[in-house]
Amino acid sequence: MPRPSPARSAKPEKKSMLPALSGLRAFAALNIVFYHFSNPKWFGPFAPIVDNGYTSVSFFLLMSGFILAYNYSDRAQQGHLHAGHFWTARFSRLYPVYIVGLLVSLSMLMAEWHARSHGEFALGFVLTPLLLQGWSPKLATFWNTPAWTMCTEAFFYLIFPVVVCWKRPKRWRGLIGLLALLWAAAMVLPGLYTLLQPDGPPGRYTDSFWMRAVKFTPPPHVPAFLFGIVLADVDTRIARSSRWRLLLGVLGVGAIYAVLYYGDHFPFAMMHDGLMMPLFGLAILGLAGHNIIARFFGFWPFVAVGQASYCLYILHFNLWDLIHKSHVLEATHLIVFDPWISYALLIAISLLTMKLIEKPIQKWIRTRAAV
Repeated sequence: MPRPSPARSAKPEKKSMLPALSGLRAFAALNIVFYHFSNPKWFGPFAPIVDNGYTSVSFFLLMSGFILAYNYSDRAQQGHLHAGHFWTARFSRLYPVYIVGLLVSLSMLMAEWHARSHGEFALGFVLTPLLLQGWSPKLATFWNTPAWTMCTEAFFYLIFPVVVCWKRPKRWRGLIGLLALLWAAAMVLPGLYTLLQPDGPPGRYTDSFWMRAVKFTPPPHVPAFLFGIVLADVDTRIARSSRWRLLLGVLGVGAIYAVLYYGDHFPFAMMHDGLMMPLFGLAILGLAGHNIIARFFGFWPFVAVGQASYCLYILHFNLWDLIHKSHVLEATHLIVFDPWISYALLIAISLLTMKLIEKPIQKWIRTRAAV
């Protein structure tokens, strides 16, 4: 009998979906919209969450590390992660809608032209389409204000194929210790800012150079991204149906609400990434399980909006401006339902953008790259 050929190493199986985390992304994205365009008092007991909605961005950055590691860590460890293929996949996911966001924001260029020197305008005009604007604190919010996070995400994507292959602890004690170390690292820069006050007493509306550097440039957010990667290792060690998941979820969501409720009593700089990281981690671990909280956030309308959360985030700021400058709500007598009708329009346009632009172009890029 002929000898059987050596078996090829099997590729890791595709990971199961975590719909509750998509639902959680929906609430985080909507919270950013409400933070920018609402009166928090409209939301009653949820007013503290809306009033501190900027923290949702920090959640997204940490979640990015978790989701990437959840999907790619196994194949990286088995040598199946090809950096070029990974970057192409990420580019196809990120860039088409990013460009749509810049096109929607074209009217902002006139405002930028009048607000900045010609040199700053030219530099911002070059850096922003290249996803590099966040490396300049002064230009981080140039053209499309929320787009600074995409500069940070692009940097995360660049380093991910390397950092995901770093050896990480196998035991609980080592993992928890590494998470604690990353948490401490995330608080170094905002802690120094709070202590030294290089721009004077810091506050929510401080818009000076060093505050913008802490908030908008990629390096201060790297520990949160790495925290998410290590958190994915912790996730693999807890059964999806474990009762611990429910406890962790309740603790995480409850603690997030408590911290946001008293958010004005905490140093503002510390609220970005550092202080909230363990709480975001608990919520993610809880909602990644099979329990009543996960079922709530996994409700299909929440999941649908969560899948379009990137479109909603990158488009909402200037799309809101376009909706109201067009006076279409007045012309159709829908203005009496505002701002709720505007929120509905933002969600609907984001879903359509995902379906008609993001997904088809993503598929086209990946198909062309495979040729």
